[in-house]
Amino acid sequence: MDIGMILLELFYTFFVIGMFTFGGGYAMLSLIQTQVVTHHQWIAESTFTDILAISQMTPGPIGVNCATYVGYEVMAGNAEGSPLLGILGSFTATFAIVLPSFLIVLALAFLYQKIRKNRVFEGVMGFLRPAVVGLIGAAALILMFHVQWDGTPLFSRCDFQLIKENFIDWKSWLLLFGSAFASFKFHLNPILIIIGAGVLGLLLY
Repeated sequence: MDIGMILLELFYTFFVIGMFTFGGGYAMLSLIQTQVVTHHQWIAESTFTDILAISQMTPGPIGVNCATYVGYEVMAGNAEGSPLLGILGSFTATFAIVLPSFLIVLALAFLYQKIRKNRVFEGVMGFLRPAVVGLIGAAALILMFHVQWDGTPLFSRCDFQLIKENFIDWKSWLLLFGSAFASFKFHLNPILIIIGAGVLGLLLY
């Protein structure tokens, strides 16, 4: 496939994700993973996990950061790829994912003061909040398990398989549970947990 077509697909994919995702960057992650890893197969599962880790550590919204890194990886990792094409891919994916939000917020800015106390608007928001929590939870599960549904929608069998690239040995599990414990038990700053996990990863691997 030529470079122009890949750029168009990249733009279209992230524009659709930006258009139809509610709840911010974390809610986008499951959609991004489905599109770039499963559907288009632009990058490997392990590469996507690395991108998420970097997106979390760098300043800015995680969804936008993820789009930037994915765009670079898709274009720079192409058979005809180069750092310059990677930068073009980053710009394309980032622009595409923020464009729908920019246009929608611009339009709603004129309407929000009139509709924010509307009962229909409040009802819609009440239904969207639980859906956002579900999308964030789905993003976490997608990084841990590969799920395959077999059969018809009403009589289907679900097959769970652990994604071994993300949990390669007992040290990976130790870092996972140790980070979760430090966060929930001691309420440590996420930045300290990330730095600590990076140092431990450097020592253990």
